[in-house]
Amino acid sequence: MADMVMKKQGPRYLNRDLSWVEFNRRVLQEAKDSGTPLLERAKFLSIVSSNLDEFMSVRVAGIQDQIRAGYTKKDFTGYTPAGLYRRLILRISAMISEQYRTYRELSRLLAKEGIQFLKYDELNGAQRKSMETYYHDIVFPVLTPMAVDQSRPFPLVHTGFVYLAVVLERNGAVQTEEEKESYFAIVQIPSNLSRIIPLPHHSNSKKQSFILIEELIRHNIQTLFSGYMPLAVDEFRLTRNADLAFDEEGAEDLLEEIEKELRKRRWGAPVRLEIQRGIHPYALEVLKEEFEITDAVFEIEGPLDLGFLGRLPGAVKGYSRLRFPQVDPVYPREFDENDDFFEVLKQKDVLVYHPYESFDAVTDFIDQAAEDPAVMAIKMTLYRVSGNSPLIRALAQAAESGKQVTVVVELKARFDEERNIAWARTLEKAGCHVVYGLIGLKTHAKILLVVRQEGRDLKRYVHVGTGNYNDITARLYTDIGLFTTDSAIGEDASQLFNLITGYSEAEQWQALTVAPTVMKDKLFELIQREAEHAAAGRPARIIAKMNSLSNQEMIDELYEASEAGVHIDLIVRGVCCLRPGVEGLSERITVRSIVDRFLEHSRIYYFENGGNPEVWLSSADWMTRNLTRRLELMCPVIKPQTRETLVRILMLSLADNVKAKRLVPNGKYEPILGGSQAVPCRSQFAAREISAWKLHESPTLI
Repeated sequence: MADMVMKKQGPRYLNRDLSWVEFNRRVLQEAKDSGTPLLERAKFLSIVSSNLDEFMSVRVAGIQDQIRAGYTKKDFTGYTPAGLYRRLILRISAMISEQYRTYRELSRLLAKEGIQFLKYDELNGAQRKSMETYYHDIVFPVLTPMAVDQSRPFPLVHTGFVYLAVVLERNGAVQTEEEKESYFAIVQIPSNLSRIIPLPHHSNSKKQSFILIEELIRHNIQTLFSGYMPLAVDEFRLTRNADLAFDEEGAEDLLEEIEKELRKRRWGAPVRLEIQRGIHPYALEVLKEEFEITDAVFEIEGPLDLGFLGRLPGAVKGYSRLRFPQVDPVYPREFDENDDFFEVLKQKDVLVYHPYESFDAVTDFIDQAAEDPAVMAIKMTLYRVSGNSPLIRALAQAAESGKQVTVVVELKARFDEERNIAWARTLEKAGCHVVYGLIGLKTHAKILLVVRQEGRDLKRYVHVGTGNYNDITARLYTDIGLFTTDSAIGEDASQLFNLITGYSEAEQWQALTVAPTVMKDKLFELIQREAEHAAAGRPARIIAKMNSLSNQEMIDELYEASEAGVHIDLIVRGVCCLRPGVEGLSERITVRSIVDRFLEHSRIYYFENGGNPEVWLSSADWMTRNLTRRLELMCPVIKPQTRETLVRILMLSLADNVKAKRLVPNGKYEPILGGSQAVPCRSQFAAREISAWKLHESPTLI
């Protein structure tokens, strides 16, 4: 029956990469939404650019590698690499056009508010004088014109940076048109200077004007090429393959091996070339020939790399009405009422919901552990940490005070490799035991273990999280952290660290579920149990909140559960390869995505279990990489009150009819229509009342 239905409805699965394009389009919708404050819309437009950069340098780069290798086999969604690549280029081109239409619209609206980017010929006298000084004193000394000719080969072009392609001719020579020779050079826009330069304005004016640094350099380009006349000055930007390939098993020193590969990333194969619309034909010819790229060439009408818009809100002074209202994380009331973490956790588990509750609770917990003479050991995993992480200071202090401190630093966290290497060395110097995880696996689990001597016994205090131990992203992402002294979780935590740091093999997990060994099978067991409950007429429901769903076996299990009568609600922010709402296959499955002010990042899994619900927190999405190639955790939430808080978070996400979008069978996302009488519910606004939830009060929906 399902096969017959799918012949009418289309393929059984949605493609992962095409689904990602739809996700980034939902981010773009936030930049277009007139209900979003203007400066925040600029931020979303910046995020669209940075998302696309990573997608091109990793996913599209991988597809190009498959095509070059002659790989023609279809993936489980029915696409060959070449067929998928063609579709991606078409959809990405359309999205970029929409992105820059949005940029021009935002520029117009910002200008009406008095916030504007000016061209050099639009500057008044005072502004020109100021920019002449700024260029001469600050910009000119760091510029390096790089000529390309027979004696000077094409210089290395770094990935992601904006460059100027300059076409010149020699001054003074009298030549016919046929005799004229064109010269070519490039100039890198300095990455260590602000791309947004504020312009002076009259003291009585409320306007705030800016100029982009490339516009300033373009106007003064003649200062770099005396004796030559610039014929054309055009922007270009190259994206290279950023995937690292190294032999973990053959590496004598993993840290050194990754450092070596990071240096190689500079020479990664060209993946995408962005050029300014109307670029000089000779410049385009030189660039395409040098980079050996023909199809992934994107002509841009506007500034290349709109990532600079992410810095605009910080450059603009005032204008509070053009920003989101400030959200100040509250300190978790459980710890605020008693600042002794150990005394609080002896009495109850504590759930912390970021960014509404402060990440300072995690840092303060480690600080107290570092100073407490009864604490014997601190063990922790670090995947992505901030540039000035207070956790590093706290862990170093603990080691220096004589504690046994073990830190698992994941060196292979993509694009954070260099930072993690630096932190690893800092921690080692402080006396911490630093390990880099298991060969062949990324350590993506988020767990902290404190072992404390209490009388004759050792007591374990555990923190398990859905997100990274990063104080910056904890203000930007929605994540859950659970503090607990549950003995089974504590013993499993010890066993997990022994598995990572030694040769120990886990014989049996009491509470935690760990990938890649048992998590996938455990999830299948939980899904199949719901199907059995449904078949027996008992309550059966699954609610799963995650970032991405792309594992084929997992999708098939969900399809089977749906056919067995289980109602399944999926809250999937990004990629989703499951096709919901198909009669005879997935009509009991709904999929929604919430893209709003904060990045939805928490992973929460609910199973009705015949009226005896189970709720789990996890570091893992339902992707093949999480279930088979990463060390991940799934932790049960045991205490009724903390479990009830998580259920409220899930229910609020399901009630969102303002920012949530519903996935329909054709792979597109539609607004959720609540009807004219429906109360507007914006889940991220309502979640700010997390402290009230913990007292079982009803949150305000919007």
